[in-house]
Amino acid sequence: MDDSEQPAKGIETAATLQVNPDDVCQLIQLARDFHAQDSVVLEDEPESLTDDLVFDALESHGEDPIVAEFRNIIADLDREQQVQVVSLLWVGRGDYDLSEWQEAVSDADDQWTDYTADYLLAHPLLADYLGDGLEMLGYHCE
Repeated sequence: MDDSEQPAKGIETAATLQVNPDDVCQLIQLARDFHAQDSVVLEDEPESLTDDLVFDALESHGEDPIVAEFRNIIADLDREQQVQVVSLLWVGRGDYDLSEWQEAVSDADDQWTDYTADYLLAHPLLADYLGDGLEMLGYHCE
């Protein structure tokens, strides 16, 4: 097992990650690659998974291979895992603290849609937020 698969020693939390941290690390890299492109301009972050901004923000990037790969990874996750990725975003962004993990998961589940990948990519700082969320749970990307 590499470092991304084991929580850091000494971290005690009610948060249990059901999604493979390596998958999250791959999503982080894809998000970095996507948002680094000159053609990507996302002015506002969507406030919820059902926000119309999700659709508007990525409409012109439908043919982008990075977006396609990101969407495929999310599609391969079950609903619970997708909800946890969104929860990592919210915890990493500071909407919830780690002690509120279960609340974040519950709220993300309540708002879940088939457009989770687009919701995630509509956040220009997604890579940072996911990385921060993973670190708060004791995982690290190499």
